[in-house]
Amino acid sequence: MYHVHVGAAILNQTPMDWAANRGHIISAIEEAREQGVEILCLPELAITAYGCEDAFLGLDVAERALEELAAISAHCHDIVVCVGLPLRWRGALYNVVALIVNTTVKGFYAKQFLAGDGLHYEPRWFQAWPSEKRVLYTWGEQEIPLGDIYMDIGGLRLGFEICEDAWVPQRPAVQKAQRSLDIVLNPSASHFAFGKFKTRRDIVREGSRALQATYIYTNLLGNESGRIIFDGGAIIASAGTLVALGERFVLDDYQVTHCTVDVTQTRRAQAKMTSFETQVDDDDLCVTVDWTIDGVAQAVPAVARKRWGETNLKAEVFSRAVALGLIDYVRKSHSNGFVISLSGGADSAAVLTLVRIAWNWGIEHFGREQWLQRVGLNKDAQFSDWCHCVYQATNNSGDVTEEAASELANALEANFHSINVNDIVESYQAHVENILGRGLNWQDDDIALQNIQARSRAPSVWMLANCLNALLLATSNRSEAAVGYATMDGDTCGGLSPISGIDKAFLLEWLQWMESTGNNFLPAVSALRFINQQIPTAELRPQDAAQSDEDDLMPYTVLDAIERLAIRDKHAPQDCLTLLRQQFPDYAVTDLLQWVKRFFQLWSRNQWKRERYAPGFHLDDENLDPKTWCRFPILSGGFAAELEALRVEG
Repeated sequence: MYHVHVGAAILNQTPMDWAANRGHIISAIEEAREQGVEILCLPELAITAYGCEDAFLGLDVAERALEELAAISAHCHDIVVCVGLPLRWRGALYNVVALIVNTTVKGFYAKQFLAGDGLHYEPRWFQAWPSEKRVLYTWGEQEIPLGDIYMDIGGLRLGFEICEDAWVPQRPAVQKAQRSLDIVLNPSASHFAFGKFKTRRDIVREGSRALQATYIYTNLLGNESGRIIFDGGAIIASAGTLVALGERFVLDDYQVTHCTVDVTQTRRAQAKMTSFETQVDDDDLCVTVDWTIDGVAQAVPAVARKRWGETNLKAEVFSRAVALGLIDYVRKSHSNGFVISLSGGADSAAVLTLVRIAWNWGIEHFGREQWLQRVGLNKDAQFSDWCHCVYQATNNSGDVTEEAASELANALEANFHSINVNDIVESYQAHVENILGRGLNWQDDDIALQNIQARSRAPSVWMLANCLNALLLATSNRSEAAVGYATMDGDTCGGLSPISGIDKAFLLEWLQWMESTGNNFLPAVSALRFINQQIPTAELRPQDAAQSDEDDLMPYTVLDAIERLAIRDKHAPQDCLTLLRQQFPDYAVTDLLQWVKRFFQLWSRNQWKRERYAPGFHLDDENLDPKTWCRFPILSGGFAAELEALRVEG
């Protein structure tokens, strides 16, 4: 029996934070060695971090990455380590992994399939390496194999796939099945999205089954560079069976998952499917290393990890993902905490609740003293020192929303203040009336009179955030972004928009769930009843107008359904109407027709707003962020012809 102790480390890296990134890598290597790991897989582009963006185009990033590789290699005695970095060869930049064997770099495998959709712009920075090609890369006095290689280390054969390589039909490692690989290493940078972990797990398990080998997958962790959240989740499978799963959504800077795999068993399985015709002799792609992986005498059980994140409960995953994003964003931006304009409505209540979840999670994980040190607060700090909330009333604000804001802030122990900004609103209104030479009224100036109230709330909270060196959180959601139902420089103000990637209907459900159930880090919040019993409203018109969001727009469930059909699935207006009639048979078809028209008109008019939103977290593949996911022209025909032709069929 030939057992090999293997490991995968997830890392929380930051673009071009050389010292911190190197420290996390070396710490992971040292912990793995202490655990007896003989082969360790680290994530894609772990040395630089994945999100360097156009900094990759400069010469210095790749040059510095090689310097860091040399420093890291010196710590790899008596272990095999796979680590990702950018590498420039003949003027072009490649996304590669270096294989370090006992302190010496023995080869560079180059990524063949680049991710170029949605969040990913890899073809902008990197070249795809051609299949079946190997060259020699000169590094100092060494000539190191580079390209579509696999390794033979003392008779143990290692192959590679880098992230996207495993997601395409012609997977490089599977194409090399006839070369009898023992272990495949997949260093990845795979962003979080609802339901995506299951797909990853299936890819790893299927890869190990197709190869009848051990497949080691690792990932980045945390909010690395702003918008993208990496959820970690190392996976090790052998011959179609999952043998180790690492934890997802981890607050540590790194975490090592390790287990023992039986190479003899996988070789027996390979022998059953190998014939003379399928055998391939050693070829130019094989890099032979004169070093022996001794293996361990007997199998060791996989390291025990909480299987958190495998739950199918979307509310739990949402809570943990956004809280992780907030924690990393606030500490990596060197901010002292958060400021929230707390309106007493659902969106700002959700943001405050998520911030409190982040605080509780940090204390539970690190302990109070280490947590406060990690986020830059003194040893006596409370949640009220980290989170400041301001309710800003105008004459159109009601007692219900002020009570809701106050009760929730007090229940969650946030710092709460209530101020009245109506004098500021009236001052702006008087100036404009003087310019126009007439009074403003609700019949003729509805939008202007609504917007000035929202905009008048921004300067105070911005100033408070500046004075506290805190991060102002915007509170707009994705449903509002789709139709522009948000005041630019009003409720869109902030340095981060944590819920801009999630729809309103889900947020309302999540708040109900938090009121009744809560989650691992925050028990049920009964004070949310003050929020949940209200009808969502902007509360900008006079109170006798009984303003509500859904009267202004349409039912949120319908709005979100149209958004998915029109934007995610790219259906034309007529097709949207046909599909909506099937999905919402209880609504009058004339209402559905008008709502489809309204959506497409508002979507087209408000792209400029989406272009100006603060960065938000990517949570699913329905994101509307024009910088990373969903591009649309600022100026367009606005579907005028399609909407003119829109009709009820049948």
